[in-house]
Amino acid sequence: MKLRTALATTLLLATAPVHAQHVSSPRASVLDVPARQAYLQSTKDPLLLSAIQHLHSCIKLDFVPAPVGPMRIPHHYLNGSHGPTNPAEAAATQVYSAFEGRITSGMNQYVATGSHAEAQCALDQLDAWATANALTAYDPYDNGNSQSWFQAEWTLCSAGVTLSVLVNDAQLSPAEIKHVALWLDAAAHKLIGFEKAGAPGNNHHDWRALAATSIGVVNSDDSLFQFGVAAYKQAIAQLDTNGAFPLEMARHERAIHYQGFALQPLVVIAELATRQGVDLYAYSANGHTLRDAIVFFGRAVDDPSLILPYTPDEQMKGYGPDDFAPFVFYAARFSISGLPPSIVSALQHPAAATRIGGSTTVLAAK
Repeated sequence: MKLRTALATTLLLATAPVHAQHVSSPRASVLDVPARQAYLQSTKDPLLLSAIQHLHSCIKLDFVPAPVGPMRIPHHYLNGSHGPTNPAEAAATQVYSAFEGRITSGMNQYVATGSHAEAQCALDQLDAWATANALTAYDPYDNGNSQSWFQAEWTLCSAGVTLSVLVNDAQLSPAEIKHVALWLDAAAHKLIGFEKAGAPGNNHHDWRALAATSIGVVNSDDSLFQFGVAAYKQAIAQLDTNGAFPLEMARHERAIHYQGFALQPLVVIAELATRQGVDLYAYSANGHTLRDAIVFFGRAVDDPSLILPYTPDEQMKGYGPDDFAPFVFYAARFSISGLPPSIVSALQHPAAATRIGGSTTVLAAK
């Protein structure tokens, strides 16, 4: 297993093609927005029609005021990195979940229906948090509230992907878009600034990379984009012979869950990079690509005994639409051929995860 080191990052960037280190199109989101809107307007696909019908509306959801003061979010788990979860953390993160839900709802409605009012609602919600400079007042080294750093990365992912779509609405105010974009840019730089050189990175490194990539695209910020591309390559370099992420396999009863959790940001990074002319899906390290990690996740969902070489803990069950949401992008690009039954079955139903843009079915399914 190759650890992610500062030296590895430098070498990867130094050897990457020049075009891979630059944002070529700041409006190239995870999808071609005009083409997708036209496709959805004419679709008769029952899955897509169902996903559109069940979208929430930003306009109808309550405005979410930005949290005031420092972010103080306790640990997700009551003890260590697994086991029972902390109800205090769930309560503290409700405002961020509501924010993610509202902005992605407006963006999804804009993609599905072309509604400028929904796009404006999402942008206004983002702008309110930009004015408050939200998602920046935290200290990762505050042991009692270190979860705040993690929450910032997830919500910044949601905001970055959302804005990358909204910038395609020509009716929105350029000044308001710029205000939000500059806030996100500063927040993303702070987010990745706490990473320790030489430390191995697990799924959190990948989530911070998605925040950096999506926000880097909107701002034509090559340094953020480069961070995301390098982090993706580092993640692929960590895959073992089975296609598993060893650091996620160390999460006891949640090993399968965390394999999938790491894949969420990685798939979307690959989509964003591909839209910039950088084919990360084809990137291989030690003979492995992202597909190997996706297939291992699906096979492990179907047969949890595959995790026994990593941990004797019985694996948690009960996977939801969010667990399979990123694979909508993958299947739309490469089809479901050869994917494990659990993934194929899940993609027959609408999938969504606010941290990667809301309804991935609406954004990508074919």
